[in-house]
Amino acid sequence: MNLKIRMKALIVLAVLLAGGGVQAAEVKYPQRPVRMLVSYPPGGPSDLTARLAAPHLSEALGQQFIIDNRGGAGGTLAVGLLTQSAPDGYTLLMSAGGEIVIAPNLRLKLPYDPTKDIIPISRVGSSQLVLVVHPSVPAKSVKELVAMAKAKPGSINFASAGSGSTAHLAGEQFKFLAGIDIVHIAYKGAGPALTDLIAGQVQMLISAYSSAFPHIKGGKLRALGVTGTKRIASAPDLPTITETVPGYEVLSWYGLHAPKGTPPAIISRLHREMAAMARKPDVAERLTALGIEPEGNSPQEFLAQIKTEIASWGKVITAAKVPKE
Repeated sequence: MNLKIRMKALIVLAVLLAGGGVQAAEVKYPQRPVRMLVSYPPGGPSDLTARLAAPHLSEALGQQFIIDNRGGAGGTLAVGLLTQSAPDGYTLLMSAGGEIVIAPNLRLKLPYDPTKDIIPISRVGSSQLVLVVHPSVPAKSVKELVAMAKAKPGSINFASAGSGSTAHLAGEQFKFLAGIDIVHIAYKGAGPALTDLIAGQVQMLISAYSSAFPHIKGGKLRALGVTGTKRIASAPDLPTITETVPGYEVLSWYGLHAPKGTPPAIISRLHREMAAMARKPDVAERLTALGIEPEGNSPQEFLAQIKTEIASWGKVITAAKVPKE
């Protein structure tokens, strides 16, 4: 009888120690600086979002979260680096959506499966994009831009943050639904694309609102329409593209990810901090000012959204006959 009691006591002790171990793992993470990969060069919306998240995480977790911009290949370069990193919570990724939900439909030899090889931690927020043109472009509205493109097929170049990026597919969907011929010019990120648009090297870009807004305000770019189904509160006079091109809708989002195999306790801790960040009034205000609606959802909700969007973008790509690479 005493042996049974002792065995039960040992089992209880083991369970308690195991639970304590999980808690300890949470408390001890991180013990050194954390690298936060960003899928695009500095200046783009994913970079701006990461630079909002990093100080919050650094303060909350007591270690520096260091931004590492790795632009290239439409954002997929950074995802590839993430999947090759140790799953210990010390390498994370702030994505811009396209490399997660669009690239699987476009790239024949994608070196990762976004639903299996990475763990979604939390979607920071989502935003509309805005169609902007260089001031030298005569069009003052989406209707006039479509008329220009139809009158001179192939005469309008549209920039993007890279082949397979959200900006690229937003342009392709616009091209398909409006029935026009415009030429795609791929860059290595939103920052370089904006720089060349401002310089007049290209005529058009469907950009994250956060990136384009200062240049719109400064008169360096002209905004013609936003990509959602409703006008945005910060620019109520700016029409939606769908008011001219029925059925058009594109949203962009930014989210934090970890490599497959990262301990659940670390994922849980990071998610809690990201959710807390989204609820902070000052952070929410700054995100809103960038045209980003704060979210902070759970890993499970985020994964479900990713799977749904991979399927929906696949339909867009097929309908628009976008060639795969």
